[in-house]
Amino acid sequence: MKLLKEKVLLVSLLLVSVCGYVVSCTHENQVLPPPSTSTPDINRGNGVFLPGNLTPGDTSSWKFDQAHSSVLWSANYLGAPGLLTGRFNAFGVSSITDAQKKQYPTTGQPLKDTSWAFYESDPTKTYFNGYVQMNTSNTGEPGRDGGCYLSYVGAPALIANTQNLVDENIALIKTTKVELDPNSAGYICTMTMTWKGLLSAPKDTTVTGKLSYNKRTTVGTYDVFGLQLNFTFNCRTFGVTTTNVGDVITMECNVNFNNQ
Repeated sequence: MKLLKEKVLLVSLLLVSVCGYVVSCTHENQVLPPPSTSTPDINRGNGVFLPGNLTPGDTSSWKFDQAHSSVLWSANYLGAPGLLTGRFNAFGVSSITDAQKKQYPTTGQPLKDTSWAFYESDPTKTYFNGYVQMNTSNTGEPGRDGGCYLSYVGAPALIANTQNLVDENIALIKTTKVELDPNSAGYICTMTMTWKGLLSAPKDTTVTGKLSYNKRTTVGTYDVFGLQLNFTFNCRTFGVTTTNVGDVITMECNVNFNNQ
């Protein structure tokens, strides 16, 4: 009986060895999976979007949709983690010449919003110029917006039914370079920001932002697309001294277009 058990054990060990050999040979030439990588899979199209002559009904002419766009700001309150937030009620996608820096007795857009171009795969051709009217900040607290805020930023009081593009009331951005972001499907923008704030004259400073493209889609009988720009700047650069807000202001610009 003992001899029989030993023979069974030897046969079992032999079978295990043979199976191991067969398995190792079977996987000998198997291709191993590639090593993991942190490089994202980026797919960009060839969309080209231009303002054209803004003719209604011209589907090749892309119009700025101010009613569905927004320019939002936020900053730390008293240096604490809690945020102060607001939005600007008046803004545009236009460059402003010295001759255009005046008050406009109208409730509509004072200038044509045509200072932009977007090339999905060729950022060297992409550019935009934009502005906000500082005295139109809306935090939901009218007493603050029309009171202490204006003194903090050096902006004039609101005038009913008037667009105010004087130096004291506008902050401008202008791209100087747009590049592909190697880590996402977005873009890196280098911009000049110009604002007077509490200084004696408008000042230029360089800021860097992240631009995202919300792809073209059809809504009913027309198409839309959007761009989102995020950047920060130091308000002390422009003479803002109040300690009610932190140094860094965060901006989010959501700009939508249609070809109606």
